[in-house]
Amino acid sequence: MRSVLEKIARAEGVDTSFLEEKIRQNRVVVPLNGARKNIERPVAIGEGLTVKVNANIGGSPDITDIVKELKKLRAAVEYGADTVMDLSIGDNWKEVLSAVLENSAVPVGTVPVYAAICRTGSPEELVADDFLDVIRKQGEMGVDFMTIHSGVTRKVIDIYDKKGRTGGIVSRGGKLLYRWMKKNCKENPLYERFDDILDIAREFNITLSLGDGLRPGCIEDASDDPQFAELYELGELTARCRDRKVGVMIEGPGHVPLDKIEENVRKEKEICKGAPFYVLGPLATDVGAGHDHITGAIGGALAAWKGADFLCYLTPAEHLHLPEVEDVYRGVVATKIAAHCADVARGNPRALEADLVMSKARRSLDWSGMEKHAMDPKLVKDAREKYPVKKEKTCTMCGEYCALAD
Repeated sequence: MRSVLEKIARAEGVDTSFLEEKIRQNRVVVPLNGARKNIERPVAIGEGLTVKVNANIGGSPDITDIVKELKKLRAAVEYGADTVMDLSIGDNWKEVLSAVLENSAVPVGTVPVYAAICRTGSPEELVADDFLDVIRKQGEMGVDFMTIHSGVTRKVIDIYDKKGRTGGIVSRGGKLLYRWMKKNCKENPLYERFDDILDIAREFNITLSLGDGLRPGCIEDASDDPQFAELYELGELTARCRDRKVGVMIEGPGHVPLDKIEENVRKEKEICKGAPFYVLGPLATDVGAGHDHITGAIGGALAAWKGADFLCYLTPAEHLHLPEVEDVYRGVVATKIAAHCADVARGNPRALEADLVMSKARRSLDWSGMEKHAMDPKLVKDAREKYPVKKEKTCTMCGEYCALAD
């Protein structure tokens, strides 16, 4: 583990002792299952570090193609995703996950409840051991971090039922557990058996990502009573993780208008005592269908500037269909730009240096330098080839009247 921390420290430009102290304080996590031997780009997530980006891949009950999912994986890693999550749900989830773990150079996460329901096809028919069995199985396979929806308790869903919502429950894992609890009139097994989950996490060094099963699915529901009721439950579960020395981060919304994003980050940091915050977007408007990689990048940049540590990308396919490889590429690049914007606003020296180097390349019309230092080098290269110029160094925007030309 020491060598891993040294590699991460060099990449971040910090001391190894800084990382070790932040991990001890439970303000930084390093998702790294003890069984994984092929991670070339280990990552640390949390306070004092650069903002990280996750890319979701995985098949659905309607479409599952392992070859295509591996192409998505390669695209995500190539364009800078720090982690990937395999969200496959279907009969062959194990084959897909095995292939992803075998081929991923970055940490891999899952949502085990998705695989659990594949045992019966109906979440209501599962028993508590089914959930635990899948968590253990995925730990044995080498999964580095897992979304566990333990905060969707009976107390929280009572609040949800009384309050009502415009957008309902949009978390797939949260809704599956909601259905299970309503049908069986029992407490959430991921809450009741949380100590058993901690045992498994300790055994395989799995980082727990405590899921937001009642995240708002539209801005009308942002910061409502059910959302924050679940967050308070997650605060208590965070303390239990720390007592057992299990790495933990907290998942957050969701659809949140810009004026409420800072409040969401502040509350998570207060309630969960500085645990790393992992946000889906957040999407700052509901009307961006087809362009939600942009909607999510806008919200993500603000959230990260205000203290979020980990951005889950959105793609143009969000709300519309299963992402294609091109969607993954666009989602990763947009979210990497959002993360970088936040790093610049936070004053991260490496982010500031990257912008300065790019600015100097622009000033000198150094196109090879601009290509090298751009977030999307291929796009810059392709543009130069597609739009040839009459005069060296200029572009077709201004030609010989370029303000920077000598």
